[in-house]
Amino acid sequence: MKAVLRTRSLPALLLAVLALAVATLFAPAASAQTGVSTIAEALRAGPVYVDPAASAQLSKADADALAKRIKDADKPLFIAVLPADYPTANLFSRLRAATGVTGLYGIRLGERFDARADSSVMSVTARQNLVASVQGEPAKAQLTDFTDRALAHMGGHAPKSWGGSSGGGGGASGTALIVAGAVVVAGGAGAYALVRRNRRRREQEQRAALDRLRVVVDEDITAFGEELDRLDFQPAAPGADDAMRADYEHALDTYDTAKQRMAAASRPEDVRTVTEALEDGRFSLARLAARREGRPLPERRPPCFFDPRHGPSVTDATWTPPGGAAREVPVCAADATRLADGRDPVIREVDTDHGRRPYWDAGPAYGPWAGGYFGGGILPGLLVGTLLGSIMATPSYAADYGTGYGDFGGGDFGGGYEGGDVSGTDFDPGDFGGGFGDGGGDFGGGDGGGDFGGGF
Repeated sequence: MKAVLRTRSLPALLLAVLALAVATLFAPAASAQTGVSTIAEALRAGPVYVDPAASAQLSKADADALAKRIKDADKPLFIAVLPADYPTANLFSRLRAATGVTGLYGIRLGERFDARADSSVMSVTARQNLVASVQGEPAKAQLTDFTDRALAHMGGHAPKSWGGSSGGGGGASGTALIVAGAVVVAGGAGAYALVRRNRRRREQEQRAALDRLRVVVDEDITAFGEELDRLDFQPAAPGADDAMRADYEHALDTYDTAKQRMAAASRPEDVRTVTEALEDGRFSLARLAARREGRPLPERRPPCFFDPRHGPSVTDATWTPPGGAAREVPVCAADATRLADGRDPVIREVDTDHGRRPYWDAGPAYGPWAGGYFGGGILPGLLVGTLLGSIMATPSYAADYGTGYGDFGGGDFGGGYEGGDVSGTDFDPGDFGGGFGDGGGDFGGGDGGGDFGGGF
């Protein structure tokens, strides 16, 4: 009887051993991470890669829509969605080396997000502000916002490996070309009329925006002129030295420059150079005041965020807009005291169709106005979550008003490989921060090579 039982249990035992062997064989494969070379190969074929282990983060339909948006924009933007436990050491530099294409690389890793870019595509400051502007958002919203804002401000072109207009295949037949030509000719008149109508509408909108903006800028110029009148400084008076006279003369020059530039402004984006001049003039007055009072010269800081007419800021303070997230903003001494006391700051309001509103909720024309005051790449971080910040991050805004972001935008991206070019491993490792978790370029961390700081 015992022999019979042992005999009957032998198949079950063999099956158990076989099952254990199969589980042992395939368990590593199921948990193995996708290699960087595999991700790079996928990104060379298309702009968006979603790891199978992270498919819950972004659906295939959403990934395809994101990829189409990037391809249509003809920009070298690469998006990878990876599982939270993906190895982080030197990830960005390894991926950039494996892909071999100059561009901007964004990675969503679990709930975290960061990006690196070749400096010829986007400056370090621009990338920092761009990444900061999308932190904490759900995957789809985050990647969509990141893509829209990046496409509006990055340089370069899409790699040829994505296909595009230079894709392979046989040439078009002569008949097809004739038919296409006939279609073009037939639709040419209508298309030309549509273009002219759209151009006229855009010009009208631009004129209306400039007229509204002119009122605010004239107020700024008038306020600065009144400051000069109240100054009570005589260049020839005893105690006035050459440095004081130089500051005073520079302030007068910027006042004249601002008036001349505003008089010549023909588009809303022209206003940026006006407010740049006013910001420069107010800093000269701050230096003059310090010299006259025997104080140390002030450091160059942006104007007070709440109203640039308050003059250069003296510190940063935490401020949370209604319904928004907290952020550090530059403030004047008076507004710093108000915030510390739990009171509201004195905010610059402007006229809108819905009454008086803070300038950051007043419409797209105020982007160049704010950009002149808060240039140098800090503006996106200040305006995160505001109406103006959202508008300024769209490609249509960049086309109509310019970026208004200081060095956040496109234009001259310097030398080196243009975005989309195949450069292999010929790139600056400092642009890609070393990777995460190595202390010298964490994912959102120390950012080796002078890149994005902070941390999770």
